[in-house]
Amino acid sequence: MAGYTNYAFRQVVREFGGAGLLATEMIAARSAHWLETHRGEHPDRLWGVRDEPRPLAVQMWDNDPDNLATVGGRLARDFQVSVVDLNFGCPVRQVTEKAHSGSWLLRDPARVAAIVRRVVDACGDTPVTAKIRLGCSESCQTAVEVAQRVEEAGAACLTVHGRVAVQYFKGQADWAAITAVKQSVSRMPVVGNGDITSPETAVERLRTTGVDGVMIARECLAKPWIFRQIAALLRGEPKPPDPSAAEQKDLVLHHYDLVCQRFGSERGTLLMRKFACSYAQGIPGAREFRGHVSRVTTMPEFLEVVHRFFPQAA
Repeated sequence: MAGYTNYAFRQVVREFGGAGLLATEMIAARSAHWLETHRGEHPDRLWGVRDEPRPLAVQMWDNDPDNLATVGGRLARDFQVSVVDLNFGCPVRQVTEKAHSGSWLLRDPARVAAIVRRVVDACGDTPVTAKIRLGCSESCQTAVEVAQRVEEAGAACLTVHGRVAVQYFKGQADWAAITAVKQSVSRMPVVGNGDITSPETAVERLRTTGVDGVMIARECLAKPWIFRQIAALLRGEPKPPDPSAAEQKDLVLHHYDLVCQRFGSERGTLLMRKFACSYAQGIPGAREFRGHVSRVTTMPEFLEVVHRFFPQAA
């Protein structure tokens, strides 16, 4: 999730435990020329990747097989990431209509397969995976054909979001369509994504749809402990409770400290506002808290708002 799954957030998720594979923010391969000229990390999107615990996937997008192969190969060799993931699911117009990438490519399964094959060859022993949607639109649902071609091209795994691109995140994810994609391939694991809003939903999807895993995105922004709860249920153990109000407030402050360590208090405060709003999602008083925290610009302001309003919200 661009703008969200940076190193600080991934560290928070790892501290709770339960997640099988974490992914970085999506990077643009065409903008990654710095990999060729700099041995350091990218200032934002690959922050912490070199030294972060594994397993870890880096996701990237483009429509140029050579660009993707070059960047994927460097990520595999120099950064030694666990997985190189190709995004063919992003519905954002800047990626689709302007760059003819992301979910725009789903209209051409052969081209998707050619990209996957090229990156697989470039990454050697590092697994290459792909993320797709059901198609570009209701009248252009190509997920089954894309999945079969991606499998033939050597991908190690495929994640399917159960909406078409024009839906963005509206409506409901079509898990029957995800199941059909799973049933259309013979060897490649398929991960389902979309509307996993509780630990119980994740377990139910795993047990009834035949998918090999579930990917959780938006829900974990509010509840990074959800992976720990899912893991416990899958082991047949009682679901761990949500953190208390005091623990959730401490979590916000801990996350804020990680961001400020990297970006300084001025930029860190601005970056943290959206995370603080996400943490307050769905709890009483969230609107008031978000109204205050979304306007802070300094560390003293941020700390005052959290201490004053977050306990009431939680």
